[in-house]
Amino acid sequence: MAGVAAKAFTGLTGLKVAVNPTHTLGVLYSKTLRALAKMPAEYPYRKQTETLVVQRADIIKNTPTIMEAEQKIGMGQIEEVIIQAENELVLARNILEWRAWEPLAEKAPKDQWKWPL
Repeated sequence: MAGVAAKAFTGLTGLKVAVNPTHTLGVLYSKTLRALAKMPAEYPYRKQTETLVVQRADIIKNTPTIMEAEQKIGMGQIEEVIIQAENELVLARNILEWRAWEPLAEKAPKDQWKWPL
C-alpha cells in the first residue's frame, strides 16, 4: 500500500497506531492459514475461517490505501482488524490443541443441545 497516510492516533483509548499494518496482517494471516491447514479439510471452522482470512489478505494486498482496506473489510480501523487477526490465530491454535473436530469421548447427556429447556 504505497498511499499509506500516517495518522497521529486511533481515537480509541489504549490502542496505538499500527506502524506497518500490511506486514503485520500478512504475518498473522499466513500463520493462521498454516494452523488451519492442519485441521481436517471438511471441518466447518477451517472452511469458514480460511475463506475469511484469504478474503481479507486479498483486500490488504490489493487495496492502495489503508483507509480503503478498512472500508472494504468493514470491521473498524486497521488496528482493530489486527487485534481480530491476533485473536483468530490464538483460537485456531487452541482448536488444534483441543482437536475439536473429533467425536466426543462420552455420549452427550440427554437434551444437552435442546433449547429452550
